Amino acid sequence: MTSSFAADFAADATVDLGLSALRGATLAEVDAVAALQHRTDRKYLVPLDRARDLVARLADSHHVLDLAGRRTTSYLTTYFDTAQLGAWRAHVQGRRRRWKVRTRLYAEDALCRVEVKTKDGRGATVKHALRIPGHAYGQLDDSAAEFVDGVLHRADIPVTTAALSPAAEVRYVRAAFADLDHGTRVTLDGGLTCHYEDRTAGLDPGHVLVETKGGIRPAPADRLLLNLGARPVSLSKYIVGQSLLTPGLPDNDVRRLARAHFTTGTSPAPLLERIPAA
Repeated sequence: MTSSFAADFAADATVDLGLSALRGATLAEVDAVAALQHRTDRKYLVPLDRARDLVARLADSHHVLDLAGRRTTSYLTTYFDTAQLGAWRAHVQGRRRRWKVRTRLYAEDALCRVEVKTKDGRGATVKHALRIPGHAYGQLDDSAAEFVDGVLHRADIPVTTAALSPAAEVRYVRAAFADLDHGTRVTLDGGLTCHYEDRTAGLDPGHVLVETKGGIRPAPADRLLLNLGARPVSLSKYIVGQSLLTPGLPDNDVRRLARAHFTTGTSPAPLLERIPAA
């Protein structure tokens, strides 16, 4: 089971956010025009009432991802880092060669991938992904390690999987939208929690994290968000989790932003059952 709010969000999002009113699109239709492995991401922390307004305004131009009638998906993501938290420090220090390595489980679909995210010379996000068995979630086996090492080497990042270990887990429920005409995407994440050892940080349930994924120029969805009073924030789920939950890390802008919207605790949330891939 997910945490109670994540479960509630998944059950209620179709009604509360108005997802049922949008036209649906299959995963194949979305991937055909908006797979966006090379993209610019913009993120916004948006109150629920404005998120509902956003969904209503997206209805004319966007389709919602519909998976056999289901319009949200539960995500579990384990991030890997070095003992010195090299990925975390590269992000917080604004280094040009930032990177993330993670395994991601799409729970209801029994789909798992290992993913590597890097930055290109213009600061755009480049994502590489390899499908792996569901039981491999949370680890890097030999085939995953070969894939990760190859991506990092080609990006001139001097890190190998031999130096990586699980550093944090992030869980949330996502609704995804695509502008099939412009090839851009929007995601809304609720029930967001970050976990490290026995500590947990969770996004205020009155907010969702909205991400737009497109080109260097802002997409129509970014203009809608600006009209709703939202402003982009520099916020990474993994960076937030480490900043709030790992003792002794230096203070940083991410932590100050997160403290305004996240709460922390010491009781671990129940884990979502690990579903093996079909």
